[in-house]
Amino acid sequence: MTTIALAGDVMLGRLVNEQIKQASYSYPWANSLLQELKQKDFILINLETTLTNASNPVPKVFNFKADPEVVKTLKAANITAVNLANNHSLDFGVEGLQETIKTLDEAKISHVGAGMDIEKAQEPVITEIENIKIGIIGYTDNEPEWKAKINKPGINYINIDENNIEVFEAVSKLKQKVDVCIITLHWGPNMQEYPSQEFINFAHKLIDSGADIIHGHSAHVVQGIEIYKNKIILYDTGDFVDDYMVDEKLRNDLSFLFNIEIENKKLKRLYLLPVKIENMQVNIANRGDAQTIIDMIKKRSSPFETRFEQKDHILNISI
Repeated sequence: MTTIALAGDVMLGRLVNEQIKQASYSYPWANSLLQELKQKDFILINLETTLTNASNPVPKVFNFKADPEVVKTLKAANITAVNLANNHSLDFGVEGLQETIKTLDEAKISHVGAGMDIEKAQEPVITEIENIKIGIIGYTDNEPEWKAKINKPGINYINIDENNIEVFEAVSKLKQKVDVCIITLHWGPNMQEYPSQEFINFAHKLIDSGADIIHGHSAHVVQGIEIYKNKIILYDTGDFVDDYMVDEKLRNDLSFLFNIEIENKKLKRLYLLPVKIENMQVNIANRGDAQTIIDMIKKRSSPFETRFEQKDHILNISI
């Protein structure tokens, strides 16, 4: 059995970066969770910050950066791949993006969704684990002006309202080369509990084109899960670690480590480990917080008639 894990936004800048300096590179991961992470065969997150010493932020509300050495924090957590198709990869311009990519490359952490030209931004990552080929492509509908072009560094931007034939063809082409095809998507507005029908339709088209797993993020809150044609759609995986203010109603401090078991090169089971962000650190959630986020995701998944089995404070979905 091979287990891959997915998590949402990882923002290691600002106060998290300062806490790492004072404590250790492994500080953002509580010890109990760190042991869980080290047991996974493959981990994919959305990297919600640059890793750079660049000092010229682009004009926008929030600009995130962590010291390049903080890549050791990702390594400490056994994170093997990150998505860079998002609204923070160019927070410090091309210089910041370039240093981020260089830092990840030197640390041997795979990345998708951004690059020094459109070809690199669209390029999938293909990796093999225990004879299972896993392929990933990263997309975002954020920051259209950052879209990479032939001679322009940037992100792999898409508009889901357009006719995205090239996207679906890219997914189909990747699926022909791999056993498990993952599409990681930084999409949609903040603090929304449910995806729009347009997003649902787009996710279904991605599955129809060959995707096995949709890894959504951007809303800062966990959205529902749908099992569509025996494939997994995580509409939004929420926030995994950051220094953000907490909305007491939407509870953006609560999410999951989404674990997917693969057997005979097929998706077998999805199980959810509840986690909580506190003091710039992600912990396995206590009993009360775990039940809170479990109740939330059950409610948010109800439009998709998703069937959960709960054992203690772990949620299971058989595929």
